[in-house]
Amino acid sequence: MNIYFLVEGKRTEKKVYPKWLSFLIPKLKRVNFHNEAEKNNYYMFSANGFPSLLHNHLPNSVSDINESNNFDYFVICIDGDDEGVENRRDEITDFMKENEIILNSDTKLEIIVQNKCFETWFLGNPKLFKQNPQSETMKEYNQFYNVKTDDPELMEKPADFDASTSIYHSKYLQEIFWERNISYSKINPNEVVKEYFLNELIRRNQETGHIKSFKYFIDFCSKIRKETEK
Repeated sequence: MNIYFLVEGKRTEKKVYPKWLSFLIPKLKRVNFHNEAEKNNYYMFSANGFPSLLHNHLPNSVSDINESNNFDYFVICIDGDDEGVENRRDEITDFMKENEIILNSDTKLEIIVQNKCFETWFLGNPKLFKQNPQSETMKEYNQFYNVKTDDPELMEKPADFDASTSIYHSKYLQEIFWERNISYSKINPNEVVKEYFLNELIRRNQETGHIKSFKYFIDFCSKIRKETEK
């Protein structure tokens, strides 16, 4: 079982996903180069943004996979942003068809869409929240939308917020960590990579049905874990 991961983000994803994979699929080991994959390995490449992923790295990744002929899955991890999960998946598959980017028949394509973004999943950890937030900014975020009780994936942005919904989610998350006096940034997502944090997200989904796109990722990992343990 070998997997080729192409992730959109240039910082957070390539630090968080490897840690999470080590908990979820312990027998799957990372290699530094795609041609080093042998058995139960994965390779991960960061595309540094969606346009770059689509137009540059997607064709190159398919070429690498077809040339090596040694990968069971090609997994693309991208943000849904304001496009939505299905629209984002269609954008990928339509681009591949229109540009005749053909993945070999031995490799299965999986598209994991982080709805709205990777940080949206992190907002699903209910233990991050203080019962009584102190900062006015945090109170405003909570008054607009309470992600502790309501599904973070359904949170839009305020009408007067100029940037994207994904950026609003990121700022919300940063404010929550600031309230807790926990260091967090896209470069150093220290708390998020811990096993307890991942388990809280899994529990949130199991108990509420929230963060459904996260469950899609978890279900995929469960399937791969079973295959590596045969």
